[in-house]
Amino acid sequence: MNTPRLAVIGGSGLYDLPGLNETRWVRVETPWGAPSDEIFLGRLGAAELAFLPRHGRGHRIPPNEVNYRANIAALKMLGATDVLSLSAVGGLRADLPPGTFVIVDQYIDRTFARAKSFFGSGLVAHVSMADPVCPRLGDHVEAVLKARGVPAVRGGTYLTMEGPQFSTRAESQLYRAWNCSVVGMTAMPEAKLAREAELCYCSVSMVTDFDCWHDSHEAVTVDTVIRALLANAENARGLVAAVAAPIAADPHGAGCACRRALDSALITSREARDPEQVAKLRRIAARVLG
Repeated sequence: MNTPRLAVIGGSGLYDLPGLNETRWVRVETPWGAPSDEIFLGRLGAAELAFLPRHGRGHRIPPNEVNYRANIAALKMLGATDVLSLSAVGGLRADLPPGTFVIVDQYIDRTFARAKSFFGSGLVAHVSMADPVCPRLGDHVEAVLKARGVPAVRGGTYLTMEGPQFSTRAESQLYRAWNCSVVGMTAMPEAKLAREAELCYCSVSMVTDFDCWHDSHEAVTVDTVIRALLANAENARGLVAAVAAPIAADPHGAGCACRRALDSALITSREARDPEQVAKLRRIAARVLG
């Protein structure tokens, strides 16, 4: 069995971890183009890690222009088996103040201008998104956050908006009426693509503000988000450093259902499949395409 590799998608500073060695930046080209940046590989004890700055180093790429397909494909091509996604979000509930980490378990996708699937004409697939995150990874993350005393909530719905503008007050109130917990711009289609690539995926949302629904708090600004991100940064690095070993040692990882998501997803008959599409998709779906 191949050694599991934990991929971490998030900000530029997450790879600044004590004890991380054998480090190097690698450039990956995928059939869907280039990812947001080079990928930083390293080893922390027995755990192999890959870090991808979602917006590129220096935050060069807005959320609506991130090449999510290339990002997920590049990680898969580098041998990633598990993905920990960290992102800044607005809190939509009074009990989720800034500084809270939410281990998301559901999404509402309100994006409209993003490529959302690796599959398409010539080879069609429909993966299940009923349970869009890996509960096994969520268990590991929850245990680490609890042990470190980080304010954290297990479970919640992430409303993904297109951006890059923040919400209007009417939108923010609408999302609250839908019983959403947090609002952000990056979880979709990232989670959908991770499922198609048969990667175990866990989303940790770091609350930076109350969006604009809360009457007693100022409307969200970039300055607000940056201040909160800096405050959350140490907890985020601590989470990555502490969760890498138990994920790498998890004996149930190889048998996780996430890694067989394509078993009953391909619908195009073998004789009707476009050979070019098949060749392209082998980069992320070789298990089922041969």
